Amino acid sequence: MVDFSLTNKIALITGASRGIGEAIAIALAEHGALCILVSRKIEGLQAVKEKIEHRGGQADAIAGHTGNLEQINQLFEHIKNKYDRLDILINNAATNPYFGEMMDAAEAVWDKTNEVNLKGPFFITQHAVRLMEKSGGGAIVNVASINGIRPIPMQGIYSITKAALISMTKAFAKELAPKNIRVNALLPGLTETHFSEALIKNESIYTYALQQIPMHRHAQPSEMAGAVLYLVSDAASFTTGTYIVCDGGALA
Repeated sequence: MVDFSLTNKIALITGASRGIGEAIAIALAEHGALCILVSRKIEGLQAVKEKIEHRGGQADAIAGHTGNLEQINQLFEHIKNKYDRLDILINNAATNPYFGEMMDAAEAVWDKTNEVNLKGPFFITQHAVRLMEKSGGGAIVNVASINGIRPIPMQGIYSITKAALISMTKAFAKELAPKNIRVNALLPGLTETHFSEALIKNESIYTYALQQIPMHRHAQPSEMAGAVLYLVSDAASFTTGTYIVCDGGALA
């Protein structure tokens, strides 16, 4: 039998206050996981926590900057002291502060994008693995982007970080397989989130984007959750070091 149950599992989801992170957290909670929600602002996290609890699930909300090593350390001290285990990690937090040609990008833009999109997931994974080893294994999903496979014009730096995140996924998968820890990635296409709002509302950019998508529409965050549920569940027990593309056929 295919088993998608996450009963008694503890999951950490970064960037969980809205968009894809929120949708993933709700889906994991509905399948039995206790979800630890992390983002920079507690207000958004509390709203997601209430949604989960209203549906009968369990959640814990913790405000923190996932690109800051000190705050990452504090986050895992909390998890260790309160739960002393972790079964699932979703590295979803990301930023895309610059829309323009790479030749005009300032150092601060490069540093900020790498800090959140790559440095944070790397060190969060280190901490998570130490806890997962205690309970005999776990599952990690890095939310990358189809930009990591095919860079999008004016989003070069963001695309570079997502390509690196895909590579990081494969590298950790090989290293952690003997520890029974699986590492995979989700590659969303154009999805209606806070980051993509400006693109979707710009008629000329949006028209161009739809021409690249055979399904001729953008996705909703909830359409990303099923792939993640598969990757963290026992249904994917022999799946590691790969990625699932959810892009309406854009890379086809």
